[in-house]
Amino acid sequence: MRALSDPEVADLETFGFHAQQAVEKALKAWLDLRGQLYPRIHDLDELLRLLRQHGAAVPEQYAGLAALTDFGVAFRYEAYDEPEAPFERAEVLRRVERLIQLVETLLPPASPPSASRGSP
Repeated sequence: MRALSDPEVADLETFGFHAQQAVEKALKAWLDLRGQLYPRIHDLDELLRLLRQHGAAVPEQYAGLAALTDFGVAFRYEAYDEPEAPFERAEVLRRVERLIQLVETLLPPASPPSASRGSP
């Protein structure tokens, strides 16, 4: 997604799709960490709603990322129209990275690697 944030590297549709995917996977990971099953959907609003419904304190700064839903759906299924609101790739990138960092803080500590079987 970082490499695609440069407009000379990727068009807005491609960047938006990968941003949407990053947010979708982060929200589903967050739901999983809370022990919740999640539906096979691409709707970021719905995933955010499910998190809140199950008691997650979702900072308001991530609500705006739900606008990326259109990129995920359109890229897969239909023609894409440019968004009406200005779209700052650098700001989207920052917010997506912060969301991923937040979810990473929720991960349990990693277990130390186990010794390989059959090693001398």
